[in-house]
Amino acid sequence: MNFHYDYLIVGAGLFGATFAYYARLAGKRCLVIDKRPHAGGNVYCENLEGINVHKYGAHIFHTSDKKVWDFVNSIVEFNRYTNSPIANYKGKLYNLPFNMNTFYQIWGVTTPAEAIAKIETQKAEAIARMKADGVNKPRNLEEQALILIGRDIYEILIKGYTEKQWGRRCTDLPAFIINRLPVRLVFDNNYFNDKYQGIPVGGYNKLIEGLLDGIEILTNTDFFIERTKWEKLAKKIVFTGKIDEFYNYKLGKLEYRTVHFEEKIYDIANYQGNAVINYTEKDIPYTRIIEHKHFEMFGADINKCSKTIISKEYSMEWMEGMDPYYPINDERNNILAEQYRSLGAQELNVIFGGRLAEYKYYDMAPIIKKVMNYTWKIGL
Repeated sequence: MNFHYDYLIVGAGLFGATFAYYARLAGKRCLVIDKRPHAGGNVYCENLEGINVHKYGAHIFHTSDKKVWDFVNSIVEFNRYTNSPIANYKGKLYNLPFNMNTFYQIWGVTTPAEAIAKIETQKAEAIARMKADGVNKPRNLEEQALILIGRDIYEILIKGYTEKQWGRRCTDLPAFIINRLPVRLVFDNNYFNDKYQGIPVGGYNKLIEGLLDGIEILTNTDFFIERTKWEKLAKKIVFTGKIDEFYNYKLGKLEYRTVHFEEKIYDIANYQGNAVINYTEKDIPYTRIIEHKHFEMFGADINKCSKTIISKEYSMEWMEGMDPYYPINDERNNILAEQYRSLGAQELNVIFGGRLAEYKYYDMAPIIKKVMNYTWKIGL
């Protein structure tokens, strides 16, 4: 059979775009298709009022891998944005991640030794309660969090936020969802430990456009509508959509969480003073408010732009017609996903990659690293 392309890439998100970039460098002919009206997947930005709005939620690129960092910076320059979210609980603000600023705000402690003493006391109380119930290991997420960090931090910063994210009570969520809760005994609000972090100057569209430069792309194009036609076009398919949909759900449907955004423009220069503020009370329906200009505007530039745009983010159960965001990490879905992955491993001419095709949560840098490793392995 004479194929028109070497690769048909289904999905113009970060995995698909990066694969296309390396394939083109190797002289391969690629066609990229995406059912959305734009490329970029969930990192797509829309410029409104001179502000790059992260249409599918906040994305901060972070990595300790210099090769990955140098690669993305070879496509587009990254700024110096440092992720320092804040939590709002009943009108009081707390720094994240859990660090000495947080412990001072909750307990008034000023030294690491005082903070450790508070945490260890509360952890011991949680373990004692479990033993009194005749339990030796956590039965659910709540018990797991309590023995890792203690009641105060759990109640203020974890419980309500987690229950909104998952749509379930913490006592109904499995313990393994939280393996560890990092505690930083320094006054440092940098959320990530990575050496490098930032956001593309001009927004993520600049990164995607650079990756797809010179590559044929069709948007508003659904692979499944004319699947037979698309499958005949290329020697191999790179598939980044839902793996269960690829197999027509023959083993059953995987479940997802999704998010909904309420966007609003304000005629003020600065709404909340930070890019991300989490709302950790369960009674407040949204999980966080994103103020997009703070991703790329710093210092005097904030006030030079007289408007600002916020997005309230709501977590909810995924239903047909919604964009799936996060795999649900429970026993039923993990078993089913592994069955689908086993089917995928038998495909000779299909490459599955990305969050939906692998049913795994990925940050951006690991996706790029995975593509770099894979394309090297197959000789691209």
